[in-house]
Amino acid sequence: MKNALFSISLIAIFATAPVQTTLAEGNGIFTLETGMNYNTGKYGGTQSTSILYVPVTGRYQGKSWTLKLTVPYLQISGPYNVIYGVGMTGAATITNTTRSGLGDVVVAATRNVFNSDSSRLIVNMTGKVKLGTASSAQGMGTGTTDYAFQSEVYQLTGSLTSFGTLGYKVYGRPTGYSLNNVLYGHLGGSYRFDRETNGGMMLSLAQKSTLTSSPRIEVVFSASQKLDKNLKAQGYVLKGFTNSVPNWGAGASVAYIL
Repeated sequence: MKNALFSISLIAIFATAPVQTTLAEGNGIFTLETGMNYNTGKYGGTQSTSILYVPVTGRYQGKSWTLKLTVPYLQISGPYNVIYGVGMTGAATITNTTRSGLGDVVVAATRNVFNSDSSRLIVNMTGKVKLGTASSAQGMGTGTTDYAFQSEVYQLTGSLTSFGTLGYKVYGRPTGYSLNNVLYGHLGGSYRFDRETNGGMMLSLAQKSTLTSSPRIEVVFSASQKLDKNLKAQGYVLKGFTNSVPNWGAGASVAYIL
């Protein structure tokens, strides 16, 4: 499942975007991105749940602000009580269903609050709103609006960028079950092999969101390749270590700078 990190694009580009995002100049840069993400896991049950997530993301990068809108297509195949973004919400079932349609739309705004040329340290503050647009009746989402606030720190050292995030997610109050607000974080690094190629790793952690779930622990390996001055391809693989996250996942995307 996706973390507060709300959108899966966080996993694909987290390690390669900070400098471009925070240091955009002039009239700003608009980027359009799309891709495909797939993950699977049992989430504490006996049957596997497979999730296909296809986001379309528009991102405007100014000198100090970044605004982002993600509109996803979502398909879930598995037990009906496994909800995207939450996990298992009740007793395990063995009845498998496939449901698909519009996922939860996510709006995010990032403000660069510190940027030092001498120390090469960058600090951002981000607010995110997840709208409850995915169908709760089909078990594709909670049907409620969630909020997240996070601080992001990047340290540039030559070709290496180290980064960390600390955030807090506030869930809505869906009908039928209770969700706990959670503290979450990410820690990792990205290495620039040359002007076109980056690779990185990220550890993602979060508190459990329900009484019966477990904390979230997952590791992500990502890479990006600049194809030309306007086009970039990127991908990731994910390994989960608890019942609140997928056993594994993978995805790829393409971003076009207008």
